[in-house]
Amino acid sequence: MDDWTYGGFGIYIHWPFCSAKCPYCDFNSHVSKKVEQKQWLKGYLSEIQRVRNAVGPRLVNSVFFGGGTPSLMDPEVVEAVIGAIKSSFPISNQLEVTLEANPTSVEAGRFAAYQDAGVNRISMGIQALNDPDLRRLGRLHTAQEARLAFETARNIFARVSFDLIYARQYQTLAQWRAELSEALAMAVDHFSLYQLTVETGTAFGDRYKVGRLPGLPNNDLGADLYELTQSLCDAHNMPAYEVSNHAREGAECLHNLIYWRYGDYAGIGPGAHGRLTLKGQKFATEAFYNPDKWLAAVDQGTGEKSAQQIDQTAQATEYLLMGLRIKDGIDLKRFENLAGAPLNIEAQTSLEDMGLLIRSDKTLKATRAGTAVLNSVISSLLEA
Repeated sequence: MDDWTYGGFGIYIHWPFCSAKCPYCDFNSHVSKKVEQKQWLKGYLSEIQRVRNAVGPRLVNSVFFGGGTPSLMDPEVVEAVIGAIKSSFPISNQLEVTLEANPTSVEAGRFAAYQDAGVNRISMGIQALNDPDLRRLGRLHTAQEARLAFETARNIFARVSFDLIYARQYQTLAQWRAELSEALAMAVDHFSLYQLTVETGTAFGDRYKVGRLPGLPNNDLGADLYELTQSLCDAHNMPAYEVSNHAREGAECLHNLIYWRYGDYAGIGPGAHGRLTLKGQKFATEAFYNPDKWLAAVDQGTGEKSAQQIDQTAQATEYLLMGLRIKDGIDLKRFENLAGAPLNIEAQTSLEDMGLLIRSDKTLKATRAGTAVLNSVISSLLEA
């Protein structure tokens, strides 16, 4: 049995266009006045067929439309992509089809059409529930538009998630407590809570370098905000099942679990990454980044820029990096099978004694304290 089957198989579709570029965003997103949607559909359909030819009749557990802003896609394009996947692959009876959306009133009006197209889960980029912070984050919607769009979505879809960013400029513990309490009252069964990170190459990154991004929390406040987040969510039956993702039992995002359980996923669209096991060998795939270049490459037969084989040791490392992010942790025997040797027992014991890991005969999990310093925990395990 190939290792990827422990995690399952999903397909990621990247839509690279946005109405505006958010200053904190380092994803492959572009602002374009005109998008030839039929041309993009042709490209997606070609890549779906190429992936099908490469991996064979593999069961698809999830489809995820990410971006960019996929809610700018015509519903007819979304429907055709989903239809091509369903006609090319065997499909799980519990297939999850997620589409990321921005909560503007125009896009909210398209939700019913997306449901008709085959989408059964919406992930909404709300990011903040007050207008001053939304403006600082470069968002085009207001807090009221977000609330209305969320209500529209939850009246149409059984599964609706949304994102919030915290540790924002000038944000206090009291403000975040009030905002998160409102979010918990809104949430159906899932949301993602990300600490603001300033990435190189973004507008925020450029401002930060010249001292023009004031009011960011220091490390102590950041830790307090994280702890408050976990405590409030636990109290409302929305515990973290991954570092930044919270859900009621059974409502976890299946697509993201494929990543964290180190399954296989095909990345289709500009800049999309994938992990595919072909003839027993696992490959890291990457598509051409520039949208025009990707389309041109697809016309020549493949949008794939590179496919690098991942050796067993690197696979074990990736499995550890991804698996310790989720509450289920890693299977120690699976790690040993990948690495060719067990994970260092002395390092496990030391970290367990510090309250950072929980170990059983079969699994290794990070505690809440360990999750807060996960990079250090993983480094200690890998360096031992």
